Amino acid sequence: MDHTDLYINGTWCAGASGERFDVLNPATEEVLASVASADIKDADAALDAAEAAMAKWAAKTPRERSEVLRKAWELMTARLEDFARMITLENGKARSDAMGEATYAAEFFRWFAEEAVRADGLITHAPASGARIIVQHKPAGLAVLVTPWNYPAAMGTRKIAPALAAGCGVIIKPASETPLTMLALMPLLEEAGVPAGLVNVLPSKRTGALVDHMLHDPRVRVVSFTGSTAVGRKLLHSAADQVLKPAMELGGNAPLIVFDDADLDEAVQGTMLAKMRNLGEACTAANRIYVHEAVAEDFTRRLVDAMKKLKVGDGSDPDVDVGPLVNAETRDKVADFVRDAVEKGAKIEVGGNLPGGKGFYYPPTVLSGVPETADCVHDEIFGPVAALQTFTDQDDVIRRANDTEYGLVAYVFTKDMKRGLQVCEKLDYGMVGFNRGLVSDPAAPFGGTKQSGLGREGGHEGMLEFMETQYISASW
Repeated sequence: MDHTDLYINGTWCAGASGERFDVLNPATEEVLASVASADIKDADAALDAAEAAMAKWAAKTPRERSEVLRKAWELMTARLEDFARMITLENGKARSDAMGEATYAAEFFRWFAEEAVRADGLITHAPASGARIIVQHKPAGLAVLVTPWNYPAAMGTRKIAPALAAGCGVIIKPASETPLTMLALMPLLEEAGVPAGLVNVLPSKRTGALVDHMLHDPRVRVVSFTGSTAVGRKLLHSAADQVLKPAMELGGNAPLIVFDDADLDEAVQGTMLAKMRNLGEACTAANRIYVHEAVAEDFTRRLVDAMKKLKVGDGSDPDVDVGPLVNAETRDKVADFVRDAVEKGAKIEVGGNLPGGKGFYYPPTVLSGVPETADCVHDEIFGPVAALQTFTDQDDVIRRANDTEYGLVAYVFTKDMKRGLQVCEKLDYGMVGFNRGLVSDPAAPFGGTKQSGLGREGGHEGMLEFMETQYISASW
């Protein structure tokens, strides 16, 4: 691995403490690299660097910032294979999934290169006084970005690109399981023209203390986090002390509803995408699959057939569809979900056996007849397990779909456009896939309701998360 140290102020350093931690290959359980672990002194150095660099970066024209982001997209697009290889090595996902992530990650640079020049303001008359109302958007300040292990490239670029477009400096804390991809991105950003100090990367095994320290520095004005709701709540508590702008993309418990008139080929294809993309290790993964009783048997048979065709193995093998899960804890949690559901009455249609040997593997699994009391109905499975339930009444399935503290994404399959849109509007979710198993798009505002987070990433809204709105009352 070329880069395994901290990246602060455009230089590589071992860190103040000299401590390091191992990053494993989930397919083999072998050590990929020993990575420097940041402490509070390193965080202070990164904040100092970002503060100095941001003053000059924010003063650049939107077009100048745009051109740097555009160059980053061009450079990353030319190196997708390299990034996909790195993603597979440290995350475990199959090469096809890794290529999809690398492509998706690069697109955020292109999208926000185009958005950087569109921080539109407003000039109008106050109705009563006749004064001019001038509204403009300004960089909010330094941003702390905390990214997860399931998308080590895309969850970083989805935050870095809008922050730079807005004019902010950033400090990134990547997940300890997968820091290598984000470190590998830094030479590319240098080549694209990102000034030294504007983007800093702090891998660390002391995540809680490190991030909490930064969130209490008065120079930090934004915290953007992707991860579990439990951790998000803790970060929101810390953010409250400084009244920071929070952008929180948290957990999900996505329902997927298949009506009796759905195109079953389309529904199965969409379910496979919504469930098995990234091995199910995604907050957008279909977690509760509700199938109308009239088509449940046919749908289940088709889904099982599709699952059986997936090849499990080391994600670096181009013929493999399903790689290992990221670590033993995640694999064991998935196995516990299956065990619990079966004990409570669910039936294993395919998969469900924990394999032996090296690597954190779990086979593609379909459970039918999953009861409401099963743990996997209420918590994210975060693995390749499809939990099927049936329904007959539309209002009842909407109630069941909404009966969760989460509200990130839902999926609906029906040929009836009117019914589909009516159901979508009644679902209490920030995003809905209508006859689609994929909702993520750099041009769309990604985010949820309820305990699934605050704010939006992507779209025009994603850049505004890193900006403050200023109003000037003027007379002339």
